[in-house]
Amino acid sequence: MKEKIKEIQIRMDNDPKLKEAVEKIKPKRNLWGITGIILFFFVPEIVTYIWNAELISWAHEHTLTEPLEIQRWLYTQLEKMFISGVSWLNISLGVGLLVWVLRSK
Repeated sequence: MKEKIKEIQIRMDNDPKLKEAVEKIKPKRNLWGITGIILFFFVPEIVTYIWNAELISWAHEHTLTEPLEIQRWLYTQLEKMFISGVSWLNISLGVGLLVWVLRSK
């Protein structure tokens, strides 16, 4: 099994199409790339951390007052999402992407 994994790793290291695909999805090392990572991964978690109680109460209020069943269900899901708190997975992905972008070649 170890030999098979090593063989796959060697094939991946030498595949030019894979290297090209990775370069295409990698955020650019400029103001827009870093700002995009921060806005997409960190700002929502900061908002959730700061206004968690207000967001939960807002969603719960709409759950009780919405006339349509599908909207009540959506607000219930939103309430459950905010009850769970800050997403450490989202923060970890953001840190990983920042390290990937900012590391030297």
